[in-house]
Amino acid sequence: MNRCVFVFLGILLLSLAFTPFTIQAQRVDTTDTARLGTKDSLRMPVQPVALKFTARQLRVPVGLMAVGIGATLWNNEESLKNELVEERNEHLFNFDSHLDNYLQYSPIVIAYGLDAFGIPAKTDFMNRSAIMFKGELLALGSVTLLKHITHERRPNGSDYYSFPSGHTTEAFAAATLLSEEYKDRFKWMPYAAYGIATSVGVFRMANNKHYIGDVIMGAGLGILSMKIAYWTHQYKWGKKAKIRRDWLPSDLQ
Repeated sequence: MNRCVFVFLGILLLSLAFTPFTIQAQRVDTTDTARLGTKDSLRMPVQPVALKFTARQLRVPVGLMAVGIGATLWNNEESLKNELVEERNEHLFNFDSHLDNYLQYSPIVIAYGLDAFGIPAKTDFMNRSAIMFKGELLALGSVTLLKHITHERRPNGSDYYSFPSGHTTEAFAAATLLSEEYKDRFKWMPYAAYGIATSVGVFRMANNKHYIGDVIMGAGLGILSMKIAYWTHQYKWGKKAKIRRDWLPSDLQ
């Protein structure tokens, strides 16, 4: 196997490996969330569990976007983006899957599905839906604008809207929502959520729809878009409501 394939897999795994550091930063800086394990939490309203902004949380999404831009600008014949396309065309020339069209939305389906089946999310339905709408709108708007500004040709030559990957942006935005809502209940949820999102990026390249830079840029943009939605949300619904008791550990209910 060509050395570039190993580099490619390494970058994807490195992107996924950064996830725990982001999670840890959020736990440290969101002190109200940590208080959910205390007796006083029974009297806390929904609003104090808001994700607060810290510059530290920018490291992963901004870092991914910087790598994505760099990989896109490195565009000579021996560049990573072109070598990967060459490898794909040599070994996966007839590969064509539509699974990525559905996987990109699956983290949102999982988040609302768990809540519907009695495993409550951290944020109530109205505020969570408002956050999701704002994050999705920001992600979609940013992707659309960048696609028209950069006018990057797709590797399969179908059009000039390659950068960044909209599917990957959507997948990582959705994964961020799922991770934020369930990471304290299920410690493995961020790995599952971002693993699904990473698979969408892999499918986009295997389908010859995107270069690696498009995918990495989309990953960072998706994470950042949903984070901004959380950081800026005012929690205007349910201000007088108490924390959902069914979200708390069983010994505190």
